[in-house]
Amino acid sequence: MDADLRRAVEEKCRALEIPLFGFAPADRWETAPFEPWVPEAFQPAAVFPGTRSVIVIGLPVLLPIIDSAPSIWYHEHYGTLNALLDQYAYRIAADLDARGHPAVPVPRDGYGSIGVLLKKPIAFFSHRHAAYLAGLGTFGVNNALLTREFGPRVRFVSVLTTAEMPPDPVMTESLCTRCMQCVEACPVDALEPLDYPEGLTDKGACAARSETLYRKHNSPCGLCVRVCPIGEDRRRYRREDPGFYDESDERFGPDHRAWTHVRSYGGA
Repeated sequence: MDADLRRAVEEKCRALEIPLFGFAPADRWETAPFEPWVPEAFQPAAVFPGTRSVIVIGLPVLLPIIDSAPSIWYHEHYGTLNALLDQYAYRIAADLDARGHPAVPVPRDGYGSIGVLLKKPIAFFSHRHAAYLAGLGTFGVNNALLTREFGPRVRFVSVLTTAEMPPDPVMTESLCTRCMQCVEACPVDALEPLDYPEGLTDKGACAARSETLYRKHNSPCGLCVRVCPIGEDRRRYRREDPGFYDESDERFGPDHRAWTHVRSYGGA
């Protein structure tokens, strides 16, 4: 285990202002804590033979922006996060490579387009499972990874490397409150009121919703993650009251009027 190398990677992440990062050993994918699990072909050592460690980084989706979803604001913010994640993962991998440890970044999506996703609703590597195994959070009923800091409002990307570094422990205490607000908020009934993995997202329905929004330039949907009560970001932005998303609640009138304004621009 190279503890000095891990510290160097951590310093790199802090220099890039990455708030969430974790480390997982590649063989952790082989000892799944629950089923169904990641098939062998989708595991790190299969995607990049020789992988011994996986570094996962996460950038938050800013809560006030996703609160306007579906909107052009969230659409553009999502694209910015994706571009940053790919750049940061590349820089971390390149730095490891320069230190003599072969490494590769895995793109944050890996499915080409929403049209492709409709035909094959799965990517070649799962960053949310990687984030779970790197100790960054636990799964919620919405099938997203919930973090203490930002709830499910995080985008993740991974770096696979042959270097062996001390790992983070897997989080054992579930963060999900099972409030079912995500289930109720889904406009296409893609979620079941069951814990993951007993309850799985209807990926076809979810992708179809995204395709419709994409044609209007205000994808992705984001409703199941914006209403989740988990995350310290709720306290910072004073969005802890569950009535916040009831647009008939006059207490939050200025916020609701702001959403209406933003949603009326930038889309078809």
